[in-house]
Order: sequence, then C-alpha cells, then structure tokens
Amino acid sequence: MGKLSLVTAIYKNEGNILPFYENFIEQIAPFVDEYEIVMVNDCSPDNSWEIMKGLAAKDPNIKIIKLSRNFGAYEANFIGYEYATGDCITVKAVDLQEPAELTVSMYQAWKKGAKVVLAVRENRNDSAFANLTSNLYYRIIQKMAQKNMPAGGFDTYLIDRQVADLILRMQERNSPISLQILWTGFEPVTVGYIRRKREIGKSSWSFEKKLKLAIDSLISFSYVPVRCMTMTGILFWFFSILYAVYLVAAKLLGKTDVPGYTTIVVILLFVSGMIMFTLGLLGEYIWRTLENTRKRPIAVIGETMNIDQKSSGKDSGTNE
Repeated sequence: MGKLSLVTAIYKNEGNILPFYENFIEQIAPFVDEYEIVMVNDCSPDNSWEIMKGLAAKDPNIKIIKLSRNFGAYEANFIGYEYATGDCITVKAVDLQEPAELTVSMYQAWKKGAKVVLAVRENRNDSAFANLTSNLYYRIIQKMAQKNMPAGGFDTYLIDRQVADLILRMQERNSPISLQILWTGFEPVTVGYIRRKREIGKSSWSFEKKLKLAIDSLISFSYVPVRCMTMTGILFWFFSILYAVYLVAAKLLGKTDVPGYTTIVVILLFVSGMIMFTLGLLGEYIWRTLENTRKRPIAVIGETMNIDQKSSGKDSGTNE
C-alpha cells in the first residue's frame, strides 16, 4: 500500500480546476492505492477558492488551503508539503500540461523503490527563445551548482516521504525545491514525457520570476559567484602591480607622459561598476542569510477545509 499526495499551487487558474480534478479521478486515481489532493490557493484574485471549496465538500480526499496573501509558488508548494500525509508526494501544475500517465509512471517507479523520480521533457513545444534560455539555465546549474541535474532539467517530480520530511526540516527560503531534492543525494530515476500545450488560461510564469529562479539557484547552491568576486579582485591586484611597475620604470627612464583625462575616467567607471556589482552580489547573500535567520513563517494560512491538524505535517509555525 502506498498513499499518493498530489500538491498543486493555484493562482489565476479557475478555468483549469474542474478539468484537473476530473482528469485525476479518471486517469490517476484508479492506478494508486490511496490518494489525497492538497490544493493551495495562493490568494488568487479570481473564483478559484469557491471552486476549490465545492470540490472539497464533494470529495473528503481533497484538502484545500488559502494563503492570507500572494506569497509565491515556492511558498504555496511548501505549505502543501507540510499538510501532505502521503507516503510519497508529487507536485503537479493545475494547467494539465503534464499528462496523467506521467504521474502514474512516477508512482510506479516509486513503488519499485525509487526515493526520487524526476520527470524529464523529451520534447519542448516552446518558442525558440524559451528553449534557448531554459537549456542555458539547466546547463549553468549542471556546471556550477548541481552536477546531478539531468540534461535539459526537469519540471516536476515525485519524492518519498523521507525526502519530503528532510526538505521540511531544512526550512530554506529563496531556494528552489527541485535543487533541494537533488542536494539530498538520493539517486534519481527519470521518466520521460512530452509537455502538452496549455489549453485554458495564460501562464503567470513571467520573465521576472524566471530570472529570480536563476539567481536563487546560483546563490543557494553554488560558490561560483563569490569565487568570481575573489578572482576578479586577484586580477585587479595583478594588473595594478604590473601597471605600477610600468609607471616606476617610465619615471626612472624619464618617459612619463602627461596623464590622460579619458583613461582616468574609463578606469574609474570600470572599477566603480565592479565595486557596485560585487556589493550587490554580497547584498544578495546577506539578504538570504537574514531571511533564513528570521522566525517568520514561510507563509500565513487564512482558511482551510478538510484539514486534520493532528495528522498534518505542519511544523513551521504557519498561522491560520
């Protein structure tokens, strides 16, 4: 026996909720021993919460949570983890772009003993620019942060209860769950699939959110940014020594030229830019350190339904 917890974060997706639930009941539920669906409403401004309440009243296996404000997809999924009680947990977008058979395949791989199952795209139906930036991101992460990142990355996953509990204990902020999963070191099993085109609604996964993901990934799991600052400082020191030797030699030989205004301005602008860049990078690290030392909950819960407090995994001080 193995209970599957499916966690989904909902924001501006009212048109997808009912098709998502029907798809799960028809194509996933018959192939799992036991299930629960944990829906987390990230304070969506549409009618999503009312639709979720209707489903929860109809099916006691649906747990619904509404956050007090829009915290973000990472925070919403983390809260879903806290309230999931299954033996394994998967995250699935409500937009139905991941086929139902993918979830079944990952569940079957888990039943065979896999602790971590990753869903890897075999083909992408995205624009050329989206493909380029996505492949570049995963290549950088593979080289600089997590060497066990699959080529082409992965979009969704299924993890064992042991892995989920470890992630909950870490309580990291501004740190992608996908990279936390790879960090745990459990040998992943990969399942290939073709991502479908979105039929209803429009994705809110903006360029700004993608950029934040890239920055969070590098700063949370790689020393490369800090090492680059160190190497830049060493290069500046090296070239300053060479230039100082050149100036001394020119002075001794009586070949000192009149200092040029342009040269001085260019050097000052370049050095000032590097200083501001390194200060900003250090600020990113300091801010994340502050975020992880404060005792604020990852998200604040406003309303819930079908939640059994005694059986929930809640342990981070989230408020209701």
